[in-house]
Amino acid sequence: MGSLVVKHYKIMEEPKRYLVTSALPYANGPLHIGHLAGAYLSADIYVRFLRLNGKDVVYVCGSDEHGAAITIRAKKDGTTPQAIVDKYDELIRTTFEKIGISFDIYHRTSAPIHHETSQAFFRTLNQKGEFIEQTKEQYFDETANQFLADRYIIGTCPKCNHTEAYGDQCENCGSTLSPTELVDPRSTLSGDKPVLKSTTHWYLPLDKYEAWLKEWVETGKLEEELLHYPDQWKNHVLGQCKSWLDGGLQPRAMTRDLDWGVDVPQEIKGAEGKKLYVWMDAPIGYISATKQWALDNGKDWEPYWKDKDTALIHFIGKDNIVFHCLIFPAILKAHGDYILPVNVPANQFLNLEGRKLSTSKNWAVWVHEYVEEFPGKEDELRYNMIKTMPEQRDSEFTWKGYQETNNNELVNNLANFINRVIVLTNKYYDGIVPTINPDLQIVDSSNQIEMSYQESELVDLHDRLQEIGTHIRAFEFRAALKVLMEISSTGNQLLQFNEPWKLIKTDEETVKVVMNTALQVVTALSVASRPFLPFTSDKIRDLLNLPPLKDDGEYMDLLNKLAEGEVILADGHQINKPQHLFTKIPDEVIDAQIAKLEAAEKANKGVSYEPVKETIAFDDFTKLDLRTGTILAAEKVKKTKKLLKLTVDLGFEERTVVSGIAEFFKPEDILGKQVLLLANLAPRKLKGIESQGMILMAENSDGVLDFVSPGEGMGNGFVVK
Repeated sequence: MGSLVVKHYKIMEEPKRYLVTSALPYANGPLHIGHLAGAYLSADIYVRFLRLNGKDVVYVCGSDEHGAAITIRAKKDGTTPQAIVDKYDELIRTTFEKIGISFDIYHRTSAPIHHETSQAFFRTLNQKGEFIEQTKEQYFDETANQFLADRYIIGTCPKCNHTEAYGDQCENCGSTLSPTELVDPRSTLSGDKPVLKSTTHWYLPLDKYEAWLKEWVETGKLEEELLHYPDQWKNHVLGQCKSWLDGGLQPRAMTRDLDWGVDVPQEIKGAEGKKLYVWMDAPIGYISATKQWALDNGKDWEPYWKDKDTALIHFIGKDNIVFHCLIFPAILKAHGDYILPVNVPANQFLNLEGRKLSTSKNWAVWVHEYVEEFPGKEDELRYNMIKTMPEQRDSEFTWKGYQETNNNELVNNLANFINRVIVLTNKYYDGIVPTINPDLQIVDSSNQIEMSYQESELVDLHDRLQEIGTHIRAFEFRAALKVLMEISSTGNQLLQFNEPWKLIKTDEETVKVVMNTALQVVTALSVASRPFLPFTSDKIRDLLNLPPLKDDGEYMDLLNKLAEGEVILADGHQINKPQHLFTKIPDEVIDAQIAKLEAAEKANKGVSYEPVKETIAFDDFTKLDLRTGTILAAEKVKKTKKLLKLTVDLGFEERTVVSGIAEFFKPEDILGKQVLLLANLAPRKLKGIESQGMILMAENSDGVLDFVSPGEGMGNGFVVK
């Protein structure tokens, strides 16, 4: 661990500046807790900590407003792509603000500056001869008369057999795919099986860059220059990259046949009707966002992307590893002038109540709904999700776990300690920090030895704050949060071991030492909690009658004072009256949230709909002769499992019909059943029996059949119109 820390300090503390990104969320739906756990909470902690240490850092993100996911949602909602991105950009933007994600800029890829930046990138790569034009077969939906982008195709994943994998990746196992790898592909537009049709696109020859990408990923070096330390990258990030590299990289299309997205520069021959591939366009959104931030703040954007003294760090979920560790670096290097990331600390997936999060089945905790239903409890969610963050492996959110961390840790530990300190200070000293004799002896939290005030808890406090910093720099946010809570636990022990409420009757001077020390710990917590619990940090500062933190080096100032043996809250300082930081969450609130999930599950369980078939003319419908009838007799067809031989009374005649319903109905149970019969269907022999029509049945998403019956009292032989 020691060598890792030394290396980490070398690469992460020496840069002049930091450019931190979080994956651009698709503006086609709201944020759920899986998004927060994947790419945003971890980045927010890291950036807030850098600011508290006085570092030059810019944190950029924005809505990804292009790609097939947007147009798919627009078709589903019966609206336009622009209306979709406008709606969800606003919702996502306000949700991030309410949950405390502290971007320096949250941008949009629909902005003109982004289109200009993306097109300039493509133009440069094309002029440098980095692209190869290839004509290949691509899936085409003949019904919709449209080439299908990756997200317009779903099928069975060849890696895990998940039946709803997309053409670019499987969200079940995280594998990156190409459409032709899918088993039994089908179009999301029509539901039909697509055909392969030739089209021409510009490809990025990743195989051309394979050698230097491999060296850069595995050794951290590029052309003898050390750019990062591989042993600081997470194992699953390196593992996924090496798996791709070992399998051999292939050219990847950087354009698509779409009607929504960034245009390929029109001066390029053959560009008409072509859009940039979303994974060419979207990561360039980090650059265009930085440009806009620089314009808004009178800064120069280029050092953040082109100066080797800048540390570029991408926070993502594991499903985006390949794009950020191989494809985007290849684009940057091929362009020239741009730095490569020093780390891509991808998190794994967050599950919900024992199952994978599913937006389509509404199996999710939506963050905008949470902040509406739990006003003032933003940090309670942040705390639970940081504690269970999927840093190295998949983890799980449960409502009972959320309740437990709130009630047992935030309320009983952190809030209890701070409340006792504020209450006792107001009770004994009218809210004024007591002046102490530093030579007095107090019992420390180990309850084993006596030590002076200057040598007691503040020495340990300095070391623990250093430990928090070490963990954060190593992207170990769960471990850092654990140390934060240990500081609070130590404070509780300080009070519990010394019992100032009893000691006040016999030794007021020692009580002053105890309470002064406890107030120093609370002050340290007001700073150290900010990366994790920013709203709580503000509340603690208010309790202490201190100004809100400006994120301008306060953490470093805190460490320096403690290292010099200085107090961080001055004697004689007036604090405010006590207020509750956290409150317990009762069972009925949690039960209501679990019931909400269960209701969503029931509403969506197994529900899927076959696409509507091709439109027909009214005259085609009038050719169908649908009649009411009654089943007079039924028997199984010998040597078959599915077939029943039915005799149906049409009033004017009886018909023999062979129907594949034996798996769902016993012959004796359907006698006298009124049915609808397609009477003018051409006769067909099944197992030697001539079937003279077809019974109308409805099939649900589980494949279960049931009769479509006429209304009660309807006679036989009447026409359905």
